[in-house]
Amino acid sequence: MPRIASKDGLSIGYAESGSGHATPIVFLHGVGSDKSVWRPQLEHFGQQRRAIAFDYPGYGESDTVPEGTTRDDYASAILSGMRKLGIERAHVCGLSLGGVIAIAMHHADPERCASLILADTFAAHPDGRGIYERSTAASGNMRAMAEARVDVLLAQPADPAVRTEVVETMAAIDPVAFRIGAEAVWLADQRERAHQIRVPSLILCGADDHITPPALSHELERLIPGSRYEQIGRAGHLTNLERPDGFNTLVGAFIRGVDSRS
Repeated sequence: MPRIASKDGLSIGYAESGSGHATPIVFLHGVGSDKSVWRPQLEHFGQQRRAIAFDYPGYGESDTVPEGTTRDDYASAILSGMRKLGIERAHVCGLSLGGVIAIAMHHADPERCASLILADTFAAHPDGRGIYERSTAASGNMRAMAEARVDVLLAQPADPAVRTEVVETMAAIDPVAFRIGAEAVWLADQRERAHQIRVPSLILCGADDHITPPALSHELERLIPGSRYEQIGRAGHLTNLERPDGFNTLVGAFIRGVDSRS
């Protein structure tokens, strides 16, 4: 897979498909995965436009992450990667930690965001400190944590192939990178930043998401002026993997609508 220099001499991994003149779409993964989680979306949206999924610093094929890296550093790395790939403006779609980073990207450079798609995420999590402490305590053995966590992440009964993919991807994450990512997501409080968003925003959540339940998406809907909420049935926390057809249909209709108005 290719890599590209982002900032401070670090390189980040990315996967890309598609081409054309339509506004590109950028995908941002969660704390327990990497860019590979977006394979169904790259295949689908690459038929219509440029579609790019990035790894964060320390994840996937990116360089080792420096201690002290923050969610704003992640956002800066993705924005820098977009510039290096010649992407001046894109629809930004983030799931869980990816949604947190999407909000941080908009805060840093709103002109680069044609729209936001915020899936299974939040502005501030009421149990964020507890989740952070429990997950980092277990991160010394990433495979064991993945096996223990996967059935909470996915709506049940889960597709066995999806379950295996989630476990294998999480098990491969460097524990240090995971702990930095966990701090970036679970300790976030971006309520003020969310309230300042003025680009079209679609908020998605799995009906059976027990990690970031629909109530947190409804809070985002209240915070972001003019945003729209859509629920995805029979899905847990990883809506794009569990229900790719439904996810792609909602996102596709939304970004086509944004493009038609721009």
